[in-house]
Amino acid sequence: MPRMTMIEAVRSAMDVSMERDDDVVVFGEDVGYFGGVFRCTQGLQAKYGKTRCFDTPINESGIVGAAIGMAAYGLKPCVEVQFADYMYPAYDQLTQEAARIRYRSNGDFTCPIVVRMPTGGGIFGGQTHSQSPEALFTHVCGLKVIVPSNPYDAKGLLTAAIADPDPVIFLEPKRLYNGPFDGHHERPVTPWSKHALGEVPADYYTIPIGKAEIRRSGSAVTIIAYGTMVHVALAAAEDTGIDAEVIDLRSLLPLDLETIVASVSRTGRCVVVHEATLTSGYGAEIVSLIQEHCFYHLEAPIMRVAGWDTPYPHAQEWDYFPGPARVGRALTEVMEA
Repeated sequence: MPRMTMIEAVRSAMDVSMERDDDVVVFGEDVGYFGGVFRCTQGLQAKYGKTRCFDTPINESGIVGAAIGMAAYGLKPCVEVQFADYMYPAYDQLTQEAARIRYRSNGDFTCPIVVRMPTGGGIFGGQTHSQSPEALFTHVCGLKVIVPSNPYDAKGLLTAAIADPDPVIFLEPKRLYNGPFDGHHERPVTPWSKHALGEVPADYYTIPIGKAEIRRSGSAVTIIAYGTMVHVALAAAEDTGIDAEVIDLRSLLPLDLETIVASVSRTGRCVVVHEATLTSGYGAEIVSLIQEHCFYHLEAPIMRVAGWDTPYPHAQEWDYFPGPARVGRALTEVMEA
């Protein structure tokens, strides 16, 4: 089985999907000849031609609007918004049009589009290249929201998203692009190290959307995370020696509530970790659901560890997002409660 970075896995997902289905098209800013700002689409235009992989103007609303129109006529667009921070001009198209087509047409039309967006920090991009806006999409009925944490999941979930009949927001953590971050390092592990690659089948496969994965079994406390923070959570559990169970959500909408409830009901304690700002972050929804479904099993208050409620910093970004030390302190506190 070949070993790939997340960039290579994302590219492979689009490649096998385009090879399998002539209706799949890929477009966005610089994704054609240049191969994307992170090279996720490198080689696709040369292989499939300029009608199936092409560049667009710098117009996010136009990119998504065109994708919606194509989808209504039977194509399956997989488009890239160069950074998640740039999605705001397209938010109206996503929430008012793409998310509602099935409902408004009484099921006569669907909108099989995928909107890929690099998300989160890790490149010293500052406040306009490092945001984590996933909560803005999970509030919208009709959208699906995915955040992978490793190359194998990135490919399997992206192929599933491309095949899905409804719009999918696919958020790719930049900090993981060139290798699975091991949780202890400030920067991603170098691409040539043993940690940088994951085993990924070369052929077409899918992973069911809406199913979480338990990355570490434990009985003392449940840690719920997604994307980059999965690796931070694993590192914190290792550093503290606490018998923590780590759940990788993978899909935020739909959410695998069954796996969450089963774990928290058994451990009685929970810490929720995400990179986005704390206030109104997606972790608040997780906490609310756990309180509703696991209240009589809880032995301590549920804790959140998240980004600070400030604009995303440039020079101090490694102090901004949660690291193993912050998560470790939360684990210790919740165990002592």
